This record gives sequence, C-alpha cells and structure tokens, in this order.
Amino acid sequence: MDRPPSLQGSFLPLDRLPLTVRPPAAWAATGVAVGVAFWIRHAADGTLPPGFPFLTFFPAVILVSVLFGARYGSAAAALGGLLAWYFFIPPRNAFNLDLGSLSAMGFYTLVVATDVLIIHWMQRANGHLAQERERSAALARTRALLFDELQHRVSNNLQAVAGLLALQRRRLADPLAAAALAEASQRVALIGRISRRLYDADESGKDLAAFLTALLDDVVEANGRSDIARRVDCPSDLRLSMEQALPVALVVAESIANAIEHGLPDHRAPAIAIEVRAAGGQLSISVVDNGGRLSADFSAEGISSLGLSIATMLARQTGGSYDVLGGPQTRACLTLPQVEARRIE
Repeated sequence: MDRPPSLQGSFLPLDRLPLTVRPPAAWAATGVAVGVAFWIRHAADGTLPPGFPFLTFFPAVILVSVLFGARYGSAAAALGGLLAWYFFIPPRNAFNLDLGSLSAMGFYTLVVATDVLIIHWMQRANGHLAQERERSAALARTRALLFDELQHRVSNNLQAVAGLLALQRRRLADPLAAAALAEASQRVALIGRISRRLYDADESGKDLAAFLTALLDDVVEANGRSDIARRVDCPSDLRLSMEQALPVALVVAESIANAIEHGLPDHRAPAIAIEVRAAGGQLSISVVDNGGRLSADFSAEGISSLGLSIATMLARQTGGSYDVLGGPQTRACLTLPQVEARRIE
C-alpha cells in the first residue's frame, strides 16, 4: 500500500505502532527501559534539586507506551512510580504514606495516566486510519481493474463493428457505397485501437505528449506504414482534459490518416510531425507532413471532404477551430482554448 508523503521515508511509520512483538520480548524491553531510567535518575541524584523524583521515568513510560502499547506503558508507569517512591521521595528507602508522598504519587499517577491514554487513543486512531487507507486502496484497485475491463470490452466491440462494416462492404456492388462503408469501417477500427488510451480511471487528464506519441504510432501502424519518420514536439507539462480527449484524438487521427493517404503516398523520405504550441490563451496542435502536395494558397473552404467536415465539426465542439494550410509542408492545425489543456501543477 502506498503511504502518504508525510510517512514515506520514515524509519518507523506511526501506523505500525505499537510494535507487534512477543510478550516476553516486550516485557523485557519494558524492564530495560525502566531500569535505564532508574540508573540515570540515580546517577543524577546529586545534581538535581529536590522535588524531581520522577524526572527520568516520564520518558520511559512514553517510550514504552509508544513502542509496545498501553498495557506495557501502564506497567512501566507502575514500576517507575514504585521505584521513585521508595528510593527518591523522602524519607528514602521506605514507602512513606504522609501527605507529601501521597501528593507526589497522585501527581505522578495523573501525568502518566494522561500520557498513556493519549498515546493509546492516538494509536487507535492511526490504526483505524491505516485500515481505511487499505480499504480505499483496495477499492481503487478494484475500480481501476473494472475500468480497464470496461475499456477492453468497448475496444473489442468497436473492432467487431468495424469488422461487420468491412464484411458488409464486400457485398455492395455500388462503388460509392462500398467506399463509404470502407471509410466508416476504418474510422471505427481506429477508435477501437485508441479507445483504451482515451480515458483513465483517476480522471486526472491525459499527458498530452505521451498521448499524441501513442496516437501517432497507432494511426501509422494501422495504415501499414513502417517507413514514416515520426516526431512529437510538445511541452512535457501539458495535460488534456478528459472531455477533450476523444474529439482531439479523432481530429488528430484524421489529420494523420489524410497525410498518409494524400500527402505521402509515394514520398521517398516520408515524415510526419505533431507540433503543440501554447500561447495567447490558446493551444494549437498541428499535424505536419513533408509531402508538399497542397499549394501555398490552398483553402479548406468549399472542399467537400467527409474527413475535413468531421474534423471541423469536432473542432467546433471543443470550442476551437480546424484549418489546413498548404506549402512545402502541409499543416493541419487544431486550435483549442488554453483552459481545456491545463498544465501539470
């Protein structure tokens, strides 16, 4: 079980106290602690002013209570009190029952009883806290396992739907209808491949750099291309909100697929890069290929492309925009509000 940062690296975490040891060892340690306290008190007897018969026994009681529990702490308190009463409360070497001796013993009893009770209550609270933390960790593990299983099943179902669409496509004589089904099958299959990367159980958002790197690899491999050089240029401290993960994944995947299909079909040194920039309250995610098949004055307006229409629609759903720019390098740029892609604190 992971421990809180305040306890990590501790030599003896509080939730492991009192120690679980055999009673003979605990009783022996209790006797040693009281014996050491008595020896120190006896050695310092000539240097201490009158009125401190219990001085060294208080730490012994606290130490034994912390390490072994209230039972042994009470025993240490009783033994230390008797030793102090007999050896250090005048008249010495006797259990005197006058008012002064009884007052001193009453004060000592009150202090050590308070110490032992406080330590006992603290250890009980720490024990309950450790149990709750263990239960929470077990629930978190179960939740993560169920979440992974759910994502696995969703991914498998999407792959099955893609397979059914591909099977239906083969039975169509109309080439336009077959092409539409083939495109739909490819998109569903792609969503199935990346669906397990879209969500995480703790809902903390996606590490954008790792997310885009995995997405680029998935789309390139899904298109059967191993010759394409790939690069992701993204700040390492950006995370993408879970609400934005799916539309961003679809837009970026569509841009990569278009670059492979239309920009790099016969390029001798094909390369695709994803460049992320955060500035001016906006986040831009650009898919850049070196195919150079679009002119510098290319405009996406008026282009009747299903992929472009889908990307534009998804971009608008995120509150952003999508555009394709031509030139020596083709750049498909998705722009999002910066608030949706928060930095890691």
